[in-house]
Amino acid sequence: MLRVGSRAPLRNLLKNSSPLLPVVLLLFATNARAQQDPSARYAAPEAGKPLCTLQIHVTGFRNEKGKAGGTVFATPDGWPENNSKALVHGGFPIDGNQATEEFQIPPGKYAVAVIHDENGNHKLDRNFLGIPKEGFGFANNPKVLFSAPPFQTAAIQVSCPLTQIEIHLIYKLGR
Repeated sequence: MLRVGSRAPLRNLLKNSSPLLPVVLLLFATNARAQQDPSARYAAPEAGKPLCTLQIHVTGFRNEKGKAGGTVFATPDGWPENNSKALVHGGFPIDGNQATEEFQIPPGKYAVAVIHDENGNHKLDRNFLGIPKEGFGFANNPKVLFSAPPFQTAAIQVSCPLTQIEIHLIYKLGR
């Protein structure tokens, strides 16, 4: 019998329990995993709202190292680099000097940022002056001087069934 607060090893728990306990635990773990989205690529739809496909074509890669990363924000909060405040984000492979990714999101207005994560560390690397060492870009391809454009400048309207955008990468430093 397992007491509350007991530190009995899991094998003792399984040995002294019903033979169905491992099956129940496996089913519970599988079901819990299925409801999560470990790649964080799909937003949960609001009741009664369809999901639309946002297809992002990224061009202008200087090499095929690493991956492309895309982030979609529903609000200016966290824009453009705080992935924990993004609606969805994910990485996708580079093919030649382009990459394409799709996100399933509700219709609405969103700002989109992409990076060329050459070293695979899941962030935009910068030099000691704060200048990006890797490629980056935004929806609507705004001119970027010293900082990211405002949320509204990189915002697009996503409609169903499909919205396609093209983002051309910007490299501030050569390699």
